[in-house]
Amino acid sequence: METIINSQAPEFKVQAYHNGEFRTVTSEDIKGKWTVFFFYPADFTFVCPTELVDMADKYEQFQSMGVEVYSVSTDTHFVHKAWHDASESIRKIKYPMLADPTGALSRAFGVMIEEEGLAYRGTFLVNPEGKIILAEVQDNGIGRNADELMRKVEAAQFIAAHPGEVCPAKWKKGATTLKPSIDLVGKI
Repeated sequence: METIINSQAPEFKVQAYHNGEFRTVTSEDIKGKWTVFFFYPADFTFVCPTELVDMADKYEQFQSMGVEVYSVSTDTHFVHKAWHDASESIRKIKYPMLADPTGALSRAFGVMIEEEGLAYRGTFLVNPEGKIILAEVQDNGIGRNADELMRKVEAAQFIAAHPGEVCPAKWKKGATTLKPSIDLVGKI
């Protein structure tokens, strides 16, 4: 299996449901921005709404960090709207919900389950240069945590702004970082 870390985000053009409207979202929309792609299996399911609401609760914080969030499933934008209209929880979502009914975007990120026509739970962070710098994929029974994703985004933004420094395990914004050098070998 080949990694996609530090590869360019794929080119794409998909429909989305966002703030009560249908719109087209393309790879042009992510250029020069920090972007999270948050793949999930399907609308009208069980774990998915808990994750999407968790992201919705943190969306303003992500936005204040200069990060756009896109949820993605293989449902159509019409299904996203129907779910939004039917679910009090999903009505909290303010970020764009991308529709990937052909599975092209799910395949490009390596999360497509071909025999089911659904995506695995995949989380990807794309930096302003368009490179995928974080990729996590898990089985669909395991829900994710937006707080942990936010911590990782903060770390990614910190190291992007501070070349030569790295963030240790459990690093949180404002904590001490490391400057790798021969002097640190065997001292940590």
